[in-house]
Amino acid sequence: MQLVARIGTGLLAQRGYLFPWAPVFLSLGIGVYFALRQEPDMGALCGLGLAAGLGAGAALRWPGAFSPLLWALALMGFGFVLAAERAHRVGGPVLGFRYYGPVEGRVVALDRSASDALRVTLDRVRMGDLSPEKVPRRVRLSLHGPEARLVPGERVMTTAHLSPPQGPVEPGGFDFRRYAWFKSIGAVGYTRVPVLTAAIPEGGLRVFSLRISASERIRSILPGDVGGFAAAVTTGDRSGVGQAALEALRASNLAHLLAISGLHMGLLTGFVFAALRIGFSLFPTLALRLPVRKLAAVGALIVAAGYLALSGGNIATERAFVMVSVMLCAVLVDRRAISMRAVAVAALVVLVLRPEALLSPGFQMSFAATTALVAVFGAMRDAEWRVSHGWRGAVFGLVISSAVAGLATAPIGAAHFNTLSHFGLFANLLSVPLMGSMVIPAAVLAAVLAPIGFDWIGLEIMGLGLRWILGVADVVAGLDGAQSHVVAPDAWILPVLALGALWVMLWRGRLRWIGLAPVVAALTLWPQAERPSVLIAENGALVGVMTEEGRALSKARGSGFVAGVWLENDGDTADQPRAAARWPMIDDGIAKITVAGMEIVHVQGKRAARGLTHCKRGQLVVASIPLSLGGDCDVLDPNALDGRGSFALVDKGWVTARAQGGTRLWSPREKRDQ
Repeated sequence: MQLVARIGTGLLAQRGYLFPWAPVFLSLGIGVYFALRQEPDMGALCGLGLAAGLGAGAALRWPGAFSPLLWALALMGFGFVLAAERAHRVGGPVLGFRYYGPVEGRVVALDRSASDALRVTLDRVRMGDLSPEKVPRRVRLSLHGPEARLVPGERVMTTAHLSPPQGPVEPGGFDFRRYAWFKSIGAVGYTRVPVLTAAIPEGGLRVFSLRISASERIRSILPGDVGGFAAAVTTGDRSGVGQAALEALRASNLAHLLAISGLHMGLLTGFVFAALRIGFSLFPTLALRLPVRKLAAVGALIVAAGYLALSGGNIATERAFVMVSVMLCAVLVDRRAISMRAVAVAALVVLVLRPEALLSPGFQMSFAATTALVAVFGAMRDAEWRVSHGWRGAVFGLVISSAVAGLATAPIGAAHFNTLSHFGLFANLLSVPLMGSMVIPAAVLAAVLAPIGFDWIGLEIMGLGLRWILGVADVVAGLDGAQSHVVAPDAWILPVLALGALWVMLWRGRLRWIGLAPVVAALTLWPQAERPSVLIAENGALVGVMTEEGRALSKARGSGFVAGVWLENDGDTADQPRAAARWPMIDDGIAKITVAGMEIVHVQGKRAARGLTHCKRGQLVVASIPLSLGGDCDVLDPNALDGRGSFALVDKGWVTARAQGGTRLWSPREKRDQ
């Protein structure tokens, strides 16, 4: 009883500081839904929703020391149900086989693939004789044929190779099928023939058309990577940035400047808010009679909404808009604009609208940085730390904010992308001030002057700042030791680390430091993560075996994306040809290696398959084409691999992507019962 009383007293002491925990428990419920291996049935979801509602009602009816515990359980239940409802609502038909034939649809999105090919997303799709109820809502195509100038909203037609969205390249890895499910993309593929116009733009995509027109105008004035960079930060179109520039930005930890996120939205609205407030204040009559601060907030909110629409309204930009809107609305109601409550409200709005955003690195990094900054500067304010005014204060604030944001986001970036940028703080100190003082104001100037045709003035000024940033990225990326690679963490590492850090930032009192224990434990055990000793691609086209030198790959070319992900997750800096050189023996299309007392034989190509007719006990034969072998061996060919996904050999034995991921809504429908 004494322990219960202490817990009740501790919860009472947190009154007034508990609201920021609401998105944390909502996230826990969402996370549990996505971690399941079996899709919950509708009866269980209805029961859980009812229980969550009853728990919230009881907390409202009988408030007391333990009512926050009821709210926590209710929020977890609501999060679970929200995620399930969203998954059922956005789902659509998924192509269940490989398709080659005519494809027709309306252009709704344009971007570029990792291979720098133009990529188009179509809706209102038609596919040959396929019945309408089986046609995916959206199809994404990479255009490897003649370069096409596609107009938003127009109907186009081509002949394409399509297949269902692929599963994880290794068991437990990133599941592209789940990502595509929430994007309503039911088929992906490519075409090598021209894309023809079937009908002129139908209307209804005016904002998309405006984005593309603005992007083309910017790139016509600012050619090359500078123009692509300018288009990215104004319209969200990143297709004009070359791969070399992207790699330099990533290596220098400046890639976040490309994505329209909280930084850009904050800089834009902050500049507009300050400009409007100063402008109103220049007229004493207005300044004395009207609430100019609130008028400036309304003007900044309108500009932020326009920026959201122009940039395409992706998840990252929506998240940034919600956060800025909450802060500007706080100004309108005379509340503190930057507070942990404002961050919590923004997180709740985003999670309610898009529960799947919880799994994205953008959401995690954005809210990690914002929460850490608010916590650190709030602690400095409470401790009455005095920062000198003038340039010293500005430099101190910039250093502190860059360091805090970098430390908060580094583990998340390392977990998702397997890299650490060692000079990122230095690069950001040289680049971020220019974004706020030159690039964003110049973009606003260009937008103001665009109606009279003088937008080139603002764009040229903008180009000067972006050239500097790209130069900083090149220099920093070229430094020795600019970037290192880390092994992919176990699945529990990042959630435990995040919960520990949140406890430190959100709890009040000396018990907050308990949160350091899980943070230290997660960071200590991360490097000890064990990688699979053998990996097999889901189509049997590539095999990777861990050796003393690193992972050896069975082929030097082909399946490059799969090979790259495997090596990145290993924390290996080698490319595919170097990793293939580690394989001990490849003879006439047959690669052999021995691991854990078993000989793995990878058969590459039809000629090698025809030459191999027998196998022996203790061999595992892998091939991307059907085999007919005599002998007592294990065979993984398309017939054996079908529906099971990629394979991995771990301490507990062989696991498959299908077994690891379970049977979910985004699992291939025709395979669920196998």
